[in-house]
Amino acid sequence: MNEGSRQGGGAITVEADVILHAVNPDLITPSDKDGKSCPSYVQEFLKDTKDFSPPPVFEKEYLLDGTPMENNHVAHHQGNGSCILRTENFTIPNSKGAPDLSSYADPAGTNHISAVQQNCTSSEIHNGARSKVSHSADSTICSPSQAKKETEWSGLESNFVRRDSNQENKMTKKEPDLVIEVGGQKINAHKSVLAEKSDYFKARLSRDILKVKGVSYKTLSTLIDYVYTSKMNVSKDNVVDVITGAKILQIPCAVQAAMDSMSAQITAENCYEILTIAKKQRLSELKETAYAFMSDNFLQILKDPAVYGRLTGSERDLILKKRMEGRKTLMAAEINDVFDRVGSRPPSRCGSRPQSPLSVGSLEENHMIYYFNETANDWRPLTAMPEDINTKGCGICTMYNYLFVAGGIKGYGDKGKVSDKVFCYNPITNRWAEVRPLIQARAQLKLVSMDGYLYAIGGECLFTVEKYDPRMDRWTTVAPLPKGAFAVAHEATTCSGELYVSGGSLFYRLLKYDTKRDEWQECPYNNSRKKSSDMVALKSFIYRFDVNKEQGINVFKYNTIVKMWHDCASQRLGSHLPFRCAVIGNCIYCVNKSQTLQFVVEEENAYFVEEPLRAPLEAKGVLFPFVLTLPEKPDRVT
Repeated sequence: MNEGSRQGGGAITVEADVILHAVNPDLITPSDKDGKSCPSYVQEFLKDTKDFSPPPVFEKEYLLDGTPMENNHVAHHQGNGSCILRTENFTIPNSKGAPDLSSYADPAGTNHISAVQQNCTSSEIHNGARSKVSHSADSTICSPSQAKKETEWSGLESNFVRRDSNQENKMTKKEPDLVIEVGGQKINAHKSVLAEKSDYFKARLSRDILKVKGVSYKTLSTLIDYVYTSKMNVSKDNVVDVITGAKILQIPCAVQAAMDSMSAQITAENCYEILTIAKKQRLSELKETAYAFMSDNFLQILKDPAVYGRLTGSERDLILKKRMEGRKTLMAAEINDVFDRVGSRPPSRCGSRPQSPLSVGSLEENHMIYYFNETANDWRPLTAMPEDINTKGCGICTMYNYLFVAGGIKGYGDKGKVSDKVFCYNPITNRWAEVRPLIQARAQLKLVSMDGYLYAIGGECLFTVEKYDPRMDRWTTVAPLPKGAFAVAHEATTCSGELYVSGGSLFYRLLKYDTKRDEWQECPYNNSRKKSSDMVALKSFIYRFDVNKEQGINVFKYNTIVKMWHDCASQRLGSHLPFRCAVIGNCIYCVNKSQTLQFVVEEENAYFVEEPLRAPLEAKGVLFPFVLTLPEKPDRVT
């Protein structure tokens, strides 16, 4: 603190630095002998005494109540560094008048005391900001005739949270009281502030001068700024030094803050560079941050040979495993049947449906994706599908914990146009993206995933099949369906690494695709000639569900090892609406707009659970169920 120079009227020009370090600052007020807060902190000084004059000797500076200041300065601060009031060179007024608090202003003329009140109570605090203020002995705010001279100061005090008296006595000390020497340079700081967040400094509270080794001046400045402001200034260029320094100085919260800051800065372009730095420096926290980003954005990383191509086999397994971790969740997408009319949505939903993430348009055109909340036994909306998705006659499947939607028909009637567009939804980031379009536009196709590839099978008037390689971001044609397998209203699934297709508008056949030979093979026929509602695989069996009004639901299963069909189960139900199926564990969920059935498969038995689950009654069109792993708290609609 610079010692004030005496001027004309016996006054000393002073300056005060105010440093705000947190959203809720804490100013410690002085206390009396009994440990109680002293509301008359300034009162004695403000007494109407004409004969009052400054002390004759100014070798020491004095508080406003006339008591001497130790080492020429006083600091009020909170142990956690949330608010520090640094007071330097306070003016001791002459005998002509008491101090005018309104004169504590910055060069722009802003009243400094009111600024302190505003900043310390507002949620918008500029951390680390400093204001130089001066005091003029010519202006007054508390005239001698006023009944309560301490009004302005008590108003200031009311805006700060005061700690207990014992803590006040401890904290009312000089500041700064520690000189840190590092790399030939010095940094002034407060012991108590640093000790609050660092065991390193806490163990060295007795020292007034501290030499720090193993940390550069720039790094130490960054860490001390963080201790005071709770803001971490870190980038990939200095993150290694900051984390290393935080560990040396035993500031664990700074390590986490650096990780959080890097998580916000990491991109597909720099994630591998950050991973390399982390591995070389053995920074496990930073390494996990890079892996987490790659996992959350797996499809994007998979397409980049500069990243995915340089990862080891174990690293590839790790980021995919992290992506698949969590609780599998039953979900359903609203789609339009090719024969459905438009405008089937209940009127009650017209004003409440959220807009698409990719485009803004008519709310009527948006289709929802729901997820089943087991705790509440209810379906809840998760996200809206982009309007560019053609939900009429599209194909849907999941892969790598992404949802893919391909093909479909855009428009209706004579104006309908078959689409080749493909979209994917990432439940981790809650974002939609468009991927490489199909080679051939398709409607009423089947879209399935197997061994890291997507297969778009058939479609109206189509026998062709194409395969998508997400790593190459490319579709290629594979062997077409056999002649006579006109693939409309067909079903498809994968079982034990093999692709099966059944049904069709002309023949109810079971076909298997051999990936090694790139050919389709005939499998035994199923005895049923009824219309199949859906076909799914569980373990080494394929389960086919047929629905009709007379017999209800008939379930058949095909043993892919011994290549034989068996009757599995049947049940009469009140609703005979067709449904789609999805598998979680040993349970096959059969979903439509009226109910959600559970078909449980055990070793020696398979049966429908008597009491059906609720259905998303507000859904329109046809519901297509699927399974994804959602992050925690998926209650969001975008």
